[in-house]
Amino acid sequence: MEMGKNKSEKFSMDFVMAGMAAIVSKSTAAPIERVKLLLQNQGEMIKRGQLHQPYNGVGDCFKRVLRDEGLFSFWRGNQANVIRYFPTQAFNFAFKGYFKSIFGHSKEKDGYMMWFAGNVASGSAAGATTSLFLYHLDYARTRLGTDAKGCSINGQGKFNGIFDVYRKTLSSDGIAGLYRGFGASIMGITLYRGMYFGIYDTIKPIILVGPLEGNFLASFFLGWSITTVSGVCAYPFDTVRRRMMLTSGQSIKSWSTCRL
Repeated sequence: MEMGKNKSEKFSMDFVMAGMAAIVSKSTAAPIERVKLLLQNQGEMIKRGQLHQPYNGVGDCFKRVLRDEGLFSFWRGNQANVIRYFPTQAFNFAFKGYFKSIFGHSKEKDGYMMWFAGNVASGSAAGATTSLFLYHLDYARTRLGTDAKGCSINGQGKFNGIFDVYRKTLSSDGIAGLYRGFGASIMGITLYRGMYFGIYDTIKPIILVGPLEGNFLASFFLGWSITTVSGVCAYPFDTVRRRMMLTSGQSIKSWSTCRL
């Protein structure tokens, strides 16, 4: 009984500490994240009249945001990103075990393909289910992060915080407006999970052998490389879904109509 209580307390402490670390890291990286959102969506922003002149790279974007909106604007939308962390981790923890029990297979008993398909299916299902509950926060973050100062959208002013995003979106599009781009998001999650597991399981037995077996740096760089490659391949889906988010209140409803 005492052991179970200690494990529960340790888990709670680890969860809180991880959350605090995530808040610090997300807040530190928020300026880069906002610049990324602006560069990623500037084509759609120009079409909507929210941006008059395209950004000429990362440096120009940083300079213009600082000049036109001020230093603190780099953290615009970070509140939604921080709020999203705790429920995301809680849902992932709950759904991961559930879907693993449904789709999980043993590599030794069922074979590589069944094990691989089970990992992709359980990971995608967990990610999709978590997104179903929390996608609206990512939507709010994207709308705030791409809300450049000094421009109007269809005669409306810019959003005045996260609750204003919800109010205006629900007024114009209903709940569906908060989930614009959800389908493209699920496609991206599935592709990312499939590539990550497929590449990692294929390359690990080839590279991490001999003196590199159990080597921390080798494992780190392998994981980092595979994560980067998988992220790059799935990135177009992220661009499509975010540009679809910006179409709430407009006639574009299908992700296939979004021009990159």
